[in-house]
Amino acid sequence: MMLQRAKKKPFKFDLAEMHAVCEANYARLLRLFPDYENTNTRSFSVGDARVMLEVIERCRYTTIFHLLQHHAHDRWLGRLRVEVRAYHDAGMLEVGMFQSHRKIAVRYRYPNERMYQQDEKSQQNRFLADWFEHCLQNGRTCPDAAHANGLF
Repeated sequence: MMLQRAKKKPFKFDLAEMHAVCEANYARLLRLFPDYENTNTRSFSVGDARVMLEVIERCRYTTIFHLLQHHAHDRWLGRLRVEVRAYHDAGMLEVGMFQSHRKIAVRYRYPNERMYQQDEKSQQNRFLADWFEHCLQNGRTCPDAAHANGLF
């Protein structure tokens, strides 16, 4: 009896899908933080979690944001930390840093030293889309005291 290896299809990066996700994420961010040009932070709650969106850097066509989520059960759930870059001229938003992982490539060979998935960057941008949607559906305004009290 001869064992056959399953033939894997080679990974193909879908540029059109990535553009669509990044454009939709840009629109979602603007819904969550519509006054980002006039203020540096926006805080709200999602269930027991506190979310803060913070402008880190402003340029003519680009704004860099930190997205932070702090949960009452951080010991178990950890904190979410994402840095995103908004390209205003293109109307797109992409993940620049996810947790402590910086400079994620569009494609990786698998397996690799860091065990990133072949489509790690796409997965991070799709996760951001889901997270933004969750915030839009379930987010509630909270007093700015959360930031002042050091929750973030």
